[in-house]
Amino acid sequence: MNSLNTALLTDQYELTMVAAALADQSAHRTCTFEVFARRLPDGRRYGVVAGTGRLIEQLSDFTFGSEQLAVVEKFLDDETLDWLSNYRFTGDIDGYPEGELFFPGSPVLTVRGTFAEAVILETLALSILNHDSAIASAAARMVTAAGSRPIIEMGSRRTHEQAAVASSRAAYLAGLSATSNLEAARRHGVPSAGTSAHSFTLLHTTTDGRPDEKAAFAAQVAKLGVGTTLLVDTYDITQGVANAIEVAGTELGAVRIDSGDLGVLARQVRKQLDDLGATGTRIVVSGDLDEYAIASLRAEPVDVYGVGTSLVTGSGSPTAGMVYKLVEVDGIPVAKRASHKESRGGAKTAIRTAKATGTILEEIIYPTGAAVPETTSTARPLQIPLVRGGDPVADLPTLDDSREHLAAALVSLPWEGLGLSRGEPAIPVRFIAPDPRSPDPR
Repeated sequence: MNSLNTALLTDQYELTMVAAALADQSAHRTCTFEVFARRLPDGRRYGVVAGTGRLIEQLSDFTFGSEQLAVVEKFLDDETLDWLSNYRFTGDIDGYPEGELFFPGSPVLTVRGTFAEAVILETLALSILNHDSAIASAAARMVTAAGSRPIIEMGSRRTHEQAAVASSRAAYLAGLSATSNLEAARRHGVPSAGTSAHSFTLLHTTTDGRPDEKAAFAAQVAKLGVGTTLLVDTYDITQGVANAIEVAGTELGAVRIDSGDLGVLARQVRKQLDDLGATGTRIVVSGDLDEYAIASLRAEPVDVYGVGTSLVTGSGSPTAGMVYKLVEVDGIPVAKRASHKESRGGAKTAIRTAKATGTILEEIIYPTGAAVPETTSTARPLQIPLVRGGDPVADLPTLDDSREHLAAALVSLPWEGLGLSRGEPAIPVRFIAPDPRSPDPR
């Protein structure tokens, strides 16, 4: 997966549009496309930008070699095939850095280039940004719900094998501590974690069919040390805890509970561990947790959470709802007017204002090239250069940089914006219209 050609990770109509545009000479008009979400998922208060780094990495692999051309030659003419054979994106891209918050209308990504070379990036850009931003947005809510307690991502078995890797990256960006996915550790440097599953305990069944939980625990401790985490609910959880401490001693690192009423069981297990002298042994809970379940366990003696299915499916919102729209042609604003799918014409940029304390007040979106709106509050620009002339800009934020950026951004939200209850976006977004003397796009 170090070099996967990405040119066919697209929709056919992207290429048929290119063919028609080449035929009528409109393909080379200078255009600006924007990625934005018209609205946040129902009830969400903010979104988290993620996936930009992956998109930039994959741009270099968006080329049409013989294998790719063999697929598209079935429906494209020779002129278009020749153009594709020489394709390389040579335009510019600006955008919100990964880990930045976004709201309805935020110009998350701005792509400038000819129509032909920019339009065919639509599907790649949206598939990456919509997925990763959805996962990061859900993960950020989980991190907030968990407070200072760490969360381990363990959802690989609940999604597509490559989505699992991207989900691990987005979850780490959002503040999760580690992942069970080793490809995410290799590819993105995400810290990895993991010990054993119920199958390892079940493996240690005697030849006459009797469970031997102690043997399983002893084997794990012998190999991984007393700092390991023992899964204690394969059979009877009370006996499982007793067996764990008998085998590992009171310095056992942690026990994990994966089923049942986690709050009740955590209290029961904590008391039992303390009574056995294992006061430093931590309790890890897992099993279909989402942000609401995590929040409900805040008052319980839980030390670490493990999340899987809910995380990798965006906790009910598997897409960020972003769209990729043409907003400018040769400097002329253009806009879609279809009911409920309107867009605002013209290239845009954005600033975000805040109180002296750092709490965000509003986001202001205004025409690119216009004077920065005056404000009595502290303001900072939101977009940064990402690609120039088709090449990534030097010294782009790293994954760890983006992780730190998001942690600070979440602190800057108004307190009600961090709530898990349904509500309006955490801050208002204000649009400043283009100069009315601009040409009418009609």
